[in-house]
Amino acid sequence: MNDTITERCEAKGLRMTDQRRTIASVLQDSDDHPDVEELYARAAGRDPRISIATVYRTVKLFEEAGILDKLEFGDGRARYEDAERDHHDHLIDMNSGEVIEFVDPEIEALQERIAEKLGYRLIGHRLELYGVPLKPAR
Repeated sequence: MNDTITERCEAKGLRMTDQRRTIASVLQDSDDHPDVEELYARAAGRDPRISIATVYRTVKLFEEAGILDKLEFGDGRARYEDAERDHHDHLIDMNSGEVIEFVDPEIEALQERIAEKLGYRLIGHRLELYGVPLKPAR
C-alpha cells in the first residue's frame, strides 16, 4: 500500500475538496476503527467548518469507491478502515468494545485447506472473533 487515501481517491476520479482531503487524512492517520462520530470529532479538530453530514457523505462515497471497508461488529456502530491495509483479522472484546487486529499463519493456512477441501480457491475472507477477557479488568 504505497498510495495515500487521497491519491487513490484522485486516481478513481473523485473530486477532492479541502474537506474531503481532511477526512481522507484523518482516515489515513487512524490506526483504529473509527465510526463516523469519531471521524467527525477528529476532522472537526483540524477544520471546524466540517459538518457531520459531510463526514457521512464522504465516508459513503469512499466506501462505494472501494477506498474504505465498512466493518460492523454487532455494537450498532459502523466502523471504517482503509480497504488497502495489510490483511488482518479482528478479535472484538465484548466488554469494552476494543477491536484487536491480529494475523495468525495457522488460521490462514487452515482457511486455505478448508476452501480447497470443498473444491474452492480462496480469494479472500474476513474473520471476526468475539470474546470476553479471561481475567476481569481491574
